[in-house]
Amino acid sequence: METSTTQNVNDNGSAEAVKPKNIISLRGVSICHESGPILTNVSFDMAEGEFAYLIGKSGAGKTSLMRSLYANQYIGEGEAEVCGYDLCHIRRRHIPMLRRKIGIVFQNFRLLDDRNVYDNLFFVLRATGWKNRTEIDNQIMRTLTAVGIADKATCATYQLSEGEQQRVGIARAIINSPSLILADEPTGNLDPITSGEIMTLLTQINQQQHVTMLISTHDFMMIDKFPSRVLCCENGTVVDTE
Repeated sequence: METSTTQNVNDNGSAEAVKPKNIISLRGVSICHESGPILTNVSFDMAEGEFAYLIGKSGAGKTSLMRSLYANQYIGEGEAEVCGYDLCHIRRRHIPMLRRKIGIVFQNFRLLDDRNVYDNLFFVLRATGWKNRTEIDNQIMRTLTAVGIADKATCATYQLSEGEQQRVGIARAIINSPSLILADEPTGNLDPITSGEIMTLLTQINQQQHVTMLISTHDFMMIDKFPSRVLCCENGTVVDTE
């Protein structure tokens, strides 16, 4: 999946390519735990609308890198900017605003089991400042339609298949029109057929909504089926395989 470019017309009347802005920009970053650094000298960019995979062995630092991108893991040194926020100097009160620009998809779904599908999304919108009930209703149904489960709005989450639960998780991630989606092993609990359906959905969202998407995965069959840029956590850093 190639990052698209836009075109501007210069003073001579000819079109010239405009490079998309970076949604993620890391330079010489160290990501740390209480016991010390997990990853060091991490440097890469992801442009607006780009799609990439993050791979690596268990314990290599994939989840820590993901967590650092939404300011939930300590960055020890370097320069890190995500969705226009300087993660190395971000104030605590600005972290919720950063996270409103990021949608997160989890391997184990993390849905609210005591609420139905509609109310899981209603909770997100009210928590992020939506107040008008008609606008909330419309946004929820548009989003459920986009992920193919509009008919499940009143279902309890435990009544859904694992694939449907992950679709709810994806709906929750995209409902506020984020600039960046981080998906941590989104097909890890799914069978191969359902995994393919979820990856098809994620690639469609990437292309149609032009949202930057970083997917952590061990599923190399999906990478072969949906080829794109691959970042690899290895030897204590991140290597861009391209």
